[in-house]
Amino acid sequence: MEEPTESRRAGAEGLANGALEPEEAAPEVEVEVEEEEEPEEEPPRSATAKQEEAKAALGAEGSRPFTMRELLGELKEDGEAAATGSGGSSRSAFGDGNGIGSADTEGSSYSQDSTQQFSSHHDVAMDLINSVTGVDEEGCSRQRILSFAAKRYVNAIERNPDDPDAYYNWALVLQESADNVDPNSSSSKDALLEEACKKYAEATRLCPTLYDAYYNWAIAIADRAKMRGRTKEAEELWKQAILNYEKAVQLNWNSPQALNNWGLGLQELSAIVPARDKQTIIKTAISKFRAAIQLQFDFHRAIYNLGTVLYGLAEDTMRSGKPDVSPNELYSQSAIYVAAAHALKPNYSVYRSALRLVRSMVQFIYSISKKLC
Repeated sequence: MEEPTESRRAGAEGLANGALEPEEAAPEVEVEVEEEEEPEEEPPRSATAKQEEAKAALGAEGSRPFTMRELLGELKEDGEAAATGSGGSSRSAFGDGNGIGSADTEGSSYSQDSTQQFSSHHDVAMDLINSVTGVDEEGCSRQRILSFAAKRYVNAIERNPDDPDAYYNWALVLQESADNVDPNSSSSKDALLEEACKKYAEATRLCPTLYDAYYNWAIAIADRAKMRGRTKEAEELWKQAILNYEKAVQLNWNSPQALNNWGLGLQELSAIVPARDKQTIIKTAISKFRAAIQLQFDFHRAIYNLGTVLYGLAEDTMRSGKPDVSPNELYSQSAIYVAAAHALKPNYSVYRSALRLVRSMVQFIYSISKKLC
């Protein structure tokens, strides 16, 4: 079965050309498919998939989490204004001239030690961001904007160290920068994601109800886990990601994207844990995919992912020789969901290939059953 698909970060859409399509997670069963361009939508990216919009303002217009599209748009306008010497009239995405969530420094409890600690963390994060050059001209341009954004958020936090939205947006910049790293520089990508996780942790400490932070934090952890294969370290990271997806769903139960990614995290974890724990985790993953589909009946990613996990369960059941459910029934269910995903997105080569596989398996099982009868 081809790779399952995941939902992208909240607020991280449309950096340059409006690419909103998901990337794909590790395959459960290998299938060779030909690479081809999708005529209707851009094919999956290589880290995460389409995300929901960032939540609405949490208070004043100048203190809220922004989508990456808003962030980049505002920064471009600010840069053009600065270049022409005009910049007084248009309102920035960062509130007043002091940046996101800026506040008077009077009354701040920021100690000298805290300032030094913050400065140290700031230097590490900024050095990492500035080290990213992008793999092409478009990537270079995007990274310059991200670097400028990071400086804005650092200034905002210096003015108001208790602003969760500034930490959230800074984390988002770090996470986007990780996506902009050369594919061969895995250590740089991992370091950027680690720093993003620290910023999300601080954002959620300051605002425990910030759904987007938990959701994007989980994606950052999951990306770090993927880089570690099927190791003990990866297992611990997947467990952390799952806990954050669970928290995100608790804060926003009406999020099919979070439920889908929660299911994928469980599916990945099931491939690492001891065999005795696998089936319980898989069954929980199935319940998350079903819950996502109940919220959004045409959510083709969750539908496809449910088909892949059922296919994997059918294979495990057949190998075990002690099936709780007939493998034939599981293969048939898998075919139904993969066919539904294909019907929703017929131009997806991944779905076409998976459909051919499940059809052939169902036909094979049916022919064997007829012979036995």
